[in-house]
Amino acid sequence: MNDASVILQARGLRKRYGAQEVVRSMDLSLRRGEVLGLLGPNGAGKSTTVSMIAGLIDADGGDCLIEGQPMRGDADPRKGLLGLVPQELALHETLSAASNLRAFGALYGLAGQRLTQRVDAALDIAGLRDRAGDIVAEFSGGMKRRLHIACALLHDPAIVILDEPTVGVDPQSRNAIFEALLALRDAGKALLYTTHYMEEAERLCDRLLIVDHGQIVASGRTRELLDAAVLATTVCLDLDRPIKAGLAEALGQLPGVQPLAGGERPQQLRLELASLAVLPTVLQRLAGLEVRLQGLHTERPSLEQLFLSLTGRQLRD
Repeated sequence: MNDASVILQARGLRKRYGAQEVVRSMDLSLRRGEVLGLLGPNGAGKSTTVSMIAGLIDADGGDCLIEGQPMRGDADPRKGLLGLVPQELALHETLSAASNLRAFGALYGLAGQRLTQRVDAALDIAGLRDRAGDIVAEFSGGMKRRLHIACALLHDPAIVILDEPTVGVDPQSRNAIFEALLALRDAGKALLYTTHYMEEAERLCDRLLIVDHGQIVASGRTRELLDAAVLATTVCLDLDRPIKAGLAEALGQLPGVQPLAGGERPQQLRLELASLAVLPTVLQRLAGLEVRLQGLHTERPSLEQLFLSLTGRQLRD
């Protein structure tokens, strides 16, 4: 994509609370028709970053640009290009889904036929058309989350910022949210998505910014990040017999070999190898123990491994 596709930029964003600098010179660019993920553990600075971009809190340094122009406060008309889905639900529990949407639409300045059209469109995106007249208090957590997202889409924003939008959501609603967001991306919307769930990042995000302690530690497409990293390789060995006590421990004594749990079958052994160059040594040891190999395959490195290699801690720490 060329520079003309960039609709949102953040340059050198900084935020400090007392002595703690929670966001450190954060740079990002978001393009039309993509999902950009901010991936990191709780407390990494993701929510603070998107709150500064959305104008909810003031940055201590840096600036945000929409369509190449700096944001000029709440009165800036370009702010209407933003749709924000915060972590905290902001719904009227005693109103119906449609009434919630009409109330939010009025705040966006929508009225008449345009408001009706946008309410119907938002209900369709959220998959809630058949529940439009139902009271929100009766909704499941996942349905409330979907309605919460729909409220941010009423004014048809070009940029949608979503801060951990699937927290506490059941698998069915999560899949519905994913499908809706990918449809928005395919329609040319620009989505900025924060998460600490690796599976979400891998499924949704075209590009990732991996964030830790308020700064970006890696960026790029998921596959490119994994390919560029020097990561341990997980190998699954299918043996000719169920694994006997002591076998994994014996292999674990080899340099660069770490036994892992989670074999799919009694005769399957999972090992983490510092590199594939260690594999011949493992096979020689198996042969010396008169254990025959029936097959093997490697597992694709995960974002969890990548994050651990970059930061020295687990993603959910």
